[in-house]
Formats: sequence, structure tokens, C-alpha cells
Amino acid sequence: MSLESNGEASCKPVGIRDRRIAAIALGDTDENLKRILRVTDDLAIPLSEIVVRASRSSGPGGQHANVTASRVEASFEVLASLTLTEVQRDRILARVGPHVVAIAQDARSQARNRELALARLAERLARALAIPKRRRATRPTAASRERRLQAKRQRTERKRERRPPED
Repeated sequence: MSLESNGEASCKPVGIRDRRIAAIALGDTDENLKRILRVTDDLAIPLSEIVVRASRSSGPGGQHANVTASRVEASFEVLASLTLTEVQRDRILARVGPHVVAIAQDARSQARNRELALARLAERLARALAIPKRRRATRPTAASRERRLQAKRQRTERKRERRPPED
């Protein structure tokens, strides 16, 4: 995710180097990439559904003489989204709630903080949509059972040594 000179966001790779090349290969043009936030392979949210607000930062960029509004807050209304399917909407609502917010005030520039906020928003939505792997129940191994019993015997012996001697 990065901002173009006209202030619109484009989906440059965030963590994955070849994401943009793959997106173009799939038919996404530069014009389309500027208007969407790619969350997962099967979900791209139009930037029109994301509210981006800027305010004064408490960190870098908010303390110098010519104070700028470098803190950026990107928020996404889950219930108002026309892009999400019912399953995606239900999963996000259950895991993060009706308002998903990401804040960035790490950099001095508002443009960089906007990139960071949108990337964090995409990451938060992707985590909410991820289906956790079910745990496969396993039995303790014989070696782990033996280690547990050995540790119990050592604790018992240690406590026995602390007792006053019996006459």
C-alpha cells in the first residue's frame, strides 16, 4: 500500500514482494489498484468504504514548530460495507466488532502514516477473516509422562528434606 502523488492509495506490496505483479497479471490495472485496499486474495475493499482522518500526532511530526496533522486514523464500518459477503461480515463482526480502526503516527509525514494505517487495517481485517486451524487432540507421550512424574518425585523429595527431623 502506498500513496501516489495525487493522494490516492495504491496496492504496492505490504510484506509480499510480488503482490502487485500478481494483481496486474490477474487483470487489475494501476487505475483499479489506486482505488482498492487488498485484504486477502479474495477480498478487496474500495477506498470509498474506508474513512481516513488526520489529526495532530503526539510523536514524530507532531512536535516541531510547523505542526502538521500527521497522525492518521483509518476506520471501516463493517455493517455499511457493500463489498463483504454475509459470511465475511459475520466473521469480522464476531472477531473485531462493527468498527475496525487502525491508527498510525509512527512517521513524520501524513502520507507515510496513511500507508501504515491502511496496511494495518488490511492486516487486522485479514486476521479477523482467517479461519483458525482446529486443534487435533493428542495424548501425552510416554516420555512426557515420565518427565512429569520425575518432576513430581523431585518436588516431593525437596519438601520432605525441609521437614524437621523425626526422633
